[in-house]
Amino acid sequence: MPDTTSPTGTPAIDIDAFLDAQDAKDQLRFLTCGSVDDGKSTLLGRLLYDSKTIFEDQLSAAETESRKFGTQGDQVDLALLVDGLQAEREQGITIDVAYRFFETDKRKFIAADTPGHEQYTRNMATGASTAELAIILIDARKGVLTQTKRHSYIVGQFGIRHVILAVNKMDLVGYDRAVFDAIVSDYKDFAGKIGLTDIRAIPLSALTGENVFTPQTEMPWYDGPPLMEILETIDVRGDLAAEPFRFPVQWVNRPNLDFRGFSGLIPSGTVAVGDPVAVYPAETASRVTRIVGPSGDLDRAVAGQSVTLVLADEIDVSRGDLIAPAPAAPADAGDNGNGNGEAPLSADQFAAHILWMDQEEMLPERSYIIRFATASAQARVTDLTHRLDVNTLDKLAAKTLGLNEIGYCKMAIDRAVAFDPFGRSRATGAFVLIDRFTNATVGAGVVDFALRRASNIAWHDMKVDRALRSRALGQTPRMLWFTGLSGAGKSTIADRLEQRLQAAGKHTYLLDGDNVRHGLNKDLGFTDRDRVENIRRVAEVGRLMVDAGLITLVSFISPFRSEREMARALMDEGEFVEIHVDTPLEICERRDPKGLYKKARSGKLKNFTGIDSDYEPPENPELVLKAGEKSVDQLVDQILEYLNR
Repeated sequence: MPDTTSPTGTPAIDIDAFLDAQDAKDQLRFLTCGSVDDGKSTLLGRLLYDSKTIFEDQLSAAETESRKFGTQGDQVDLALLVDGLQAEREQGITIDVAYRFFETDKRKFIAADTPGHEQYTRNMATGASTAELAIILIDARKGVLTQTKRHSYIVGQFGIRHVILAVNKMDLVGYDRAVFDAIVSDYKDFAGKIGLTDIRAIPLSALTGENVFTPQTEMPWYDGPPLMEILETIDVRGDLAAEPFRFPVQWVNRPNLDFRGFSGLIPSGTVAVGDPVAVYPAETASRVTRIVGPSGDLDRAVAGQSVTLVLADEIDVSRGDLIAPAPAAPADAGDNGNGNGEAPLSADQFAAHILWMDQEEMLPERSYIIRFATASAQARVTDLTHRLDVNTLDKLAAKTLGLNEIGYCKMAIDRAVAFDPFGRSRATGAFVLIDRFTNATVGAGVVDFALRRASNIAWHDMKVDRALRSRALGQTPRMLWFTGLSGAGKSTIADRLEQRLQAAGKHTYLLDGDNVRHGLNKDLGFTDRDRVENIRRVAEVGRLMVDAGLITLVSFISPFRSEREMARALMDEGEFVEIHVDTPLEICERRDPKGLYKKARSGKLKNFTGIDSDYEPPENPELVLKAGEKSVDQLVDQILEYLNR
């Protein structure tokens, strides 16, 4: 028999057997969530402690920190094992998402400890986006709270279908069964309304460890398993391999002239060599000829594997495209379906649920970056249908969304993108919205369905185009966009410039802010939301005029960079000329041609740019006009010199 002891006499470890056992374990990703001070960090600390995955130096540090920040007297405050930020320890709350890794003999775990405070709901949504199960904690003394409901709604919206309802701090209510039963009944009544059905309720005390790892002793009325037993045995994966095949392309892999593959992670389904596929949104058909895994070629790959696919045809495939089964028949996305059941949707408009995650409110028609899996595009909310009251689930009329508010809306993107309804695929039905200037994630959402009108219209190829119109007029069309504070001199300069251009035989049109508000935009006010829509409409009209071959002058305060960049994005390279009429505020106030500054200073005029509404000056305009230093004709000469160059 082989020697099973080491030279020191201790049993030898069979490394191969140990590694095989580790490989055989599956992995569960879960999050803990709930309201403030429900005991989320303490519970996760208890799981780490009882699973013996805390090193001695970590425990020693926690003991030291407990004497400084802890809330448990001479005992170790287990919450400090996961509350790593100084601010978290000082305040006793979780701010950021803390990910912790631990394992038992049966399973590996990645746990996300998410914040309970309403201000950090966006961080909780981050943890929910990758979790397979949610432990929702409730303080037995407080019951179901607003934040409990908000977190539960987010859990459901992010596709988490398995919930463990952990009624914590039972030791503080005398392990009273009536308290537990009342909370469970209250919670299940709410959960049923938002589609959460797989709920396992368990009474426990994270502080004492009661019913966490070991069966309870203080609650003989509870005959269910402890928390860890549920975590070790629950089946959350389902059969992802049986779902339709999806493969978001992450990277075009071309190490040499003889190899061109497409790398990424398979979130669902199965693919085999020889399978017919298509690349979406173009729906270009091909066939899989090779599947390359980390250790070499494979005959088949399934959900959860990272591979490189090689296709039979030299077709256009880029990062952000989606490889999926070829459509069996012409796809008809409709309003609430998924085509033929195998192919994804390809559309540029859809309906969605959104969680707003930014201090600045969501503004319909503002342009944001949207990201689906590996695809990116420009997106805007075209219609906010309603805002959801998470307490009553009532659908309330709203014009915008604030921090942590949830709404239902219609969205438009600047090109067709491949996706699925979220109810069908978490991987390809979820998205985030990103601010174009700060790169901050401002919203997260899930697709409900594609809009039919997105697939029912197409560009008609006209024989008379912009180039022909421009040649007929003998000029190069441009959009000259004048921006600056009220009273800066934008309209005066634009008017004088148009006179000079007309005298030179040019064909022009001037869109002035005040004049347009007498007709096209007479229904709009001066809130941020209305200002965004004001500029969107003018930019679209200006684009049509440039398409007609005209030199189009646009004179609007246009206070937000995002909308000016949206207007620029509508034009071809070099056609948009941003002109910043840079006049100091004190000069504008001194001029005050319409008496608006005086009204704003006295409080009679709200949302006035420069006073109680911000102006965001251009960062890289084509021209800067110092209107307080030069005459109107000198400034016009400066513009004409630029155009002549």
